[in-house]
Amino acid sequence: METSLHTIHISPTLGDVSSEVIEPEKLKCILTLAHGAGAGMNHPFMVALSHALATLNIGTVRFNFPFTELKKKRPDVPAVAHKTIEAAIQKTKELFPSIPLFAGGKSFGGRMTSQYLSKQVSEDVKGIVFVGFPLHPPGKPSIERADHLKDVKIPMLFLQGTRDELAHWELITQVTSALPLATLIKLEGADHGFKVPRQNILPTLATEIDTWITKLLART
Repeated sequence: METSLHTIHISPTLGDVSSEVIEPEKLKCILTLAHGAGAGMNHPFMVALSHALATLNIGTVRFNFPFTELKKKRPDVPAVAHKTIEAAIQKTKELFPSIPLFAGGKSFGGRMTSQYLSKQVSEDVKGIVFVGFPLHPPGKPSIERADHLKDVKIPMLFLQGTRDELAHWELITQVTSALPLATLIKLEGADHGFKVPRQNILPTLATEIDTWITKLLART
């Protein structure tokens, strides 16, 4: 397994952000992994998930959004986040031109990825991985944030905990059941941060991602 640091150029006005690539020795695919609204690419969860995926021969490209790079607390507006996602995907294609490419992220990062890919069709991206889709704010159950998902034309994997305060189980089930390209994985007892009392479910997350990706790659 190799780890390397890179700079991703977004635009002259937005500048650059940091990224880290974790590349297993037997690389079967590469996944861009965008972080959530409350933590950057080096949050322990993000790092641990990348390492867990590497043991299954899935490489990752973690990267910061500009607000994290600049140490700001307020997340970027969608237009800025989308430009960052676009730049990260392009950088990943340059680094791994012949490797199957997937995109996704934790919470905010996953939602920004799907928003971008709902508007900008990319034949290079094989699917989207949501590590906790933030369907609604805490205490305000709704499904409007999922409206754009019907415009996504590639397979989607939703990893969701049954105690996720940002996605009531009944609502995320309702949303995904209406999406022909969606796969919903139920993680019993997990909250939005994928914490389960007396249990480490990171290996489970990695295994579910690997199983889904392996099935998709077998079809191509």
